[in-house]
Amino acid sequence: MSAITNKTVLITGGASGIGKLMGELCLQEGAKRLIIWDINRKHMHDVDAEFTARAYEVHSYYVDVRNVDEIKMAADDIKKKWGGIDILFNNAGIITGNKNFHEFTHEDIENTMRINSNALMHVALEFLPGMIAQKSGHIVNIASAAGLMPNPKLSVYCASKHAVIGWGESMRLELEQISKDLHVTTVTPSYISTGMFEGVRSPLVPLVRPQVAAKAIINGVKKNKIYVRMPWIVYSVPFIKGLLPQRWMDFLTGKIFGFHKSMDAFRGKTN
Repeated sequence: MSAITNKTVLITGGASGIGKLMGELCLQEGAKRLIIWDINRKHMHDVDAEFTARAYEVHSYYVDVRNVDEIKMAADDIKKKWGGIDILFNNAGIITGNKNFHEFTHEDIENTMRINSNALMHVALEFLPGMIAQKSGHIVNIASAAGLMPNPKLSVYCASKHAVIGWGESMRLELEQISKDLHVTTVTPSYISTGMFEGVRSPLVPLVRPQVAAKAIINGVKKNKIYVRMPWIVYSVPFIKGLLPQRWMDFLTGKIFGFHKSMDAFRGKTN
């Protein structure tokens, strides 16, 4: 099991949503310090004040994970001050949806892939050598069930999450050859009821509450799970995809579960 007690934890996009909730749970588990990367200065100030008032050690950095130079500068400062980190939650992400692929702009594609896919690799690359040197560490990648199956009006988001799953799986196999204490956990939730997914409708599959998602992820990290999937039906997706012809799968996910209409009323964050 991966102990969180006395560890240094970094969470990207950690000033709100499930990022903040995961940070709070890590501190409650006895993490030595929590480091937050985010681009919302107000949220960072608020979470710093809240956690510091409870005698937790918290450090926030303004980091736009689209910018490799900002990633490297913040990572260098962390390594200089504390020697590195023990657990990385690659949590920062965006969603661009409610339009067909031909309606996307080049900027939409670039932005989504840089934040949801490339950034995770760049952040991990900064801290992984230190983890390998100490032969212990845990990387947690927040992917999505959208990385397991297609969804209309969500094509670029699906692509970005497919990339995370493929990269994470390959990296996990590499690290397991180096040390039994180097771990990668990939998280593939369905829609989570946060502002990020405002307006999403999923008739037969309930939206996951943020508190439930955060707790499941932390428990998965403690147990060194390869995958954390939620709700329960997401665990069946790879199995069903392997059994059913594609047209049957399309009918099941589109007509029965209603996923193909789930983005029709999507609004996302309004700010």
